[in-house]
Amino acid sequence: MTTIRTLLMATSAAVLAITPAAFAPAMAQPAQPAASFNEEALDTLPAFIDGVMAQQIASREVSGALVTVVHDGEIVLSRGYGFVDVENRIPVDGDSTLFRPGSISKMFTWVALMQLIEQGRVSLDDDVNQHIDFEIEPFDGQPITVRDLFQHTPGMSDVGGFTTGNLEELIDHAEWTRNNVPQRVMAPGVEVAYSNWGTSLAGYIVEQVSGEHFADYVENHIFAPLGMTSSTFREPLPDALAGRIALGHDLEHGRYSARSFDYYSMVMPAGSATVSGPDMARFMIAMMNDGALDGTRILSEESVALLEANSIANAPRLPGMAHGYLVYREEGPRLIGHAGAMRDFRSNMILSPETGTGIFLSIVAAPAGRPAQGELSAAITGRLFPQDPAPRWSEVAEAEQFEGRYLVNRRDHAREPHPLMHAVVEAVGPNAITITSLGQTQYFEQIDSGLFEQVTGLRAGGPFDRVEFYGEPGAWRVSFASQPFMNWQYVGPLEDEEAEGTEDGETGR
Repeated sequence: MTTIRTLLMATSAAVLAITPAAFAPAMAQPAQPAASFNEEALDTLPAFIDGVMAQQIASREVSGALVTVVHDGEIVLSRGYGFVDVENRIPVDGDSTLFRPGSISKMFTWVALMQLIEQGRVSLDDDVNQHIDFEIEPFDGQPITVRDLFQHTPGMSDVGGFTTGNLEELIDHAEWTRNNVPQRVMAPGVEVAYSNWGTSLAGYIVEQVSGEHFADYVENHIFAPLGMTSSTFREPLPDALAGRIALGHDLEHGRYSARSFDYYSMVMPAGSATVSGPDMARFMIAMMNDGALDGTRILSEESVALLEANSIANAPRLPGMAHGYLVYREEGPRLIGHAGAMRDFRSNMILSPETGTGIFLSIVAAPAGRPAQGELSAAITGRLFPQDPAPRWSEVAEAEQFEGRYLVNRRDHAREPHPLMHAVVEAVGPNAITITSLGQTQYFEQIDSGLFEQVTGLRAGGPFDRVEFYGEPGAWRVSFASQPFMNWQYVGPLEDEEAEGTEDGETGR
């Protein structure tokens, strides 16, 4: 890791923005479980992933997938699995088939905005109103800053209604962003609550400051310089790319049927990209090479270090946000990245700048197969970056005090919460809990006061998700290490009516 990157990360870890966690009593950090980089596993990784994917296609309603892995500036593998079009038996090609990375698109937006910051045309602490042609009212006198956009801390309600399958219903993202300003629900910079609209606003700023349409800007200043010739934000896809996209499928009575293309360009900077595996390899290599590839630089070393550096975390003892990146693991080695969820595609990008290793994966699955992305990500992470479970803690019986119903902070606050926006916490022993959220139930055992680690059965090497309860009785908050972009807040005891559900919203991230 470079000196500049190391210094920036160390500094940002010590100076976090003020959050509710900042007012909590200081708590000792539990010992970190042993973790490492298993470089030797790179040799057998292709065969290992082949086995995982064979199982997922057989049992997880996965119709197609792409896995691309890079290490030390080289592509270890870029393989396709399943079919682009099941009905016509067209196989996925790891080099040419296109996938939709969903919210991983946001990383291109943060790079674009960081380029303008490098040029001195935008500053992290600018009021966003300085760079747009409409006004966002301050909240209690506090404006949203550009830094808040990078951190997902604008203090705004979430919004929906930005996808369609009908090309005639599309609205240009700039017009949509201007006309759909979300409700302000808290002061900016206080708490992370993932914001698609906030990233769309970041892209709006890129347009206003550069004078280029967002899709043109990314092509001219990111895709073309990096040689990403099969990537675009445009919808519908350009003719040269349209025939290469993996199709979403429904599964009914054992048969797959292709679904129509979904349009996300009303929030273009937040999620409308289409990419290939080799293109994502070039992007990951460039970002882990301090912003340069094959003699072409898209960002300075300092800018890359800032994107990777910690900014704010909801929970005192769990990873939080970098600047645009999510922090997946703080050490052993540190892992950053971003995930993406669309109706048909579930994707993830995981980077280990310390080891020069990057993973991009995208799966296409029928609704019941959507957990496959998390399972595939965990399998690869556990293989390359194995860790041991933390020692269990049983000093005081705490589990029961955390029981109850919790409501996610990332939601449209103007609407009645969807059932899936609730989580249910139940004690299953003095120091163990289950949490049911987003249609799944997970089991956790206690490793410190208020801190629990996921139990994963036979899966060796982890990763082992963690949850932390913080705040005060009757007003607990709970955060997942795997979800640094939001938290869940206590709303009532278990005796109240509990909500259930099986599917997430129109975009998970």
